[in-house]
Amino acid sequence: MRIGFAFTGAGHLLKESVQVAEKLAEDHEVTIFLSGAAEEVLKMYGLYDRVVSLTGGKYRELATDSNQKFSFPITGRLSLGKYDLLIVSPATANTVSKIVYGIADTLVTNAVAQAGKGAVLTYMVPVDIHSGPIDTVLPSKMEVSKCQNCDECIAAITCPEGAIIPHDEIDLTKCVGCGLCRNSCQYGAINEGKIITIYMRDIDIENTRKLSSIDDIQIFENPKDILDKI
Repeated sequence: MRIGFAFTGAGHLLKESVQVAEKLAEDHEVTIFLSGAAEEVLKMYGLYDRVVSLTGGKYRELATDSNQKFSFPITGRLSLGKYDLLIVSPATANTVSKIVYGIADTLVTNAVAQAGKGAVLTYMVPVDIHSGPIDTVLPSKMEVSKCQNCDECIAAITCPEGAIIPHDEIDLTKCVGCGLCRNSCQYGAINEGKIITIYMRDIDIENTRKLSSIDDIQIFENPKDILDKI
C-alpha cells in the first residue's frame, strides 16, 4: 500500500503514532506529512529523528509545511488517487476544526482536502474525542523547586541547542529532546515524561463529532487501532 502519514502538533498519543508509522513503514510505502507545529513538537519529544528515518525515495518522502511552500504540490497526488490511505495521527483540535469548516491552509489540512477529492480514505485520531479529563505526557520540563541555583548551570552548559534558561525554564522551541540536560543535573531539576491532566473543551468534542460525519473520514481513539483495521 501507499500511505500518507500526517502528524500535527499534539503531544498526546504522539509516541504511539510514531510507533504505528514505524510499523507500517516495514511493509508499505509511507510518505510523512508534517505540519509546522508537528515538526517542532516531534523534536521536543525526541521523536523527530525516528520519523525522518522512515523516509527516503519516491513515495517515502518527508513533506513539511516549509518544503512544500504555500501550494503544497505533493498533496496533488492524493487528489489523483495515487495513495491508498491517508492517516492523520494525532490530530489537534485546531486541525480538526479547520477540516470541519473546509479550511485547507496547512500541509495536513490540505492533504485531507485533496484526499477527499481523490476518494482516498482518511483515518484520523483526534486528541479531543471524549469530554472530561485525560492524562497526557509532557516533554522535558524544569522543576524550579528542585533547582539549586548553581553558579554554573551544568544542564545549560551541556545542552547543545542552548535551550536551557538557567534556574528558570526550558525553551521548547529549541529543545530536541536529547535528554542530556536531564542526565547532567545532579539535583534532578529536569523532568521528562511528567504526566498531567487536561480537560477537553465542549467545542472541540463537537467538532470531532462533525468530523466523523464527513465522507471518507474514519475516526479512531488510538493509533494502534489503525493497525488492527489495516
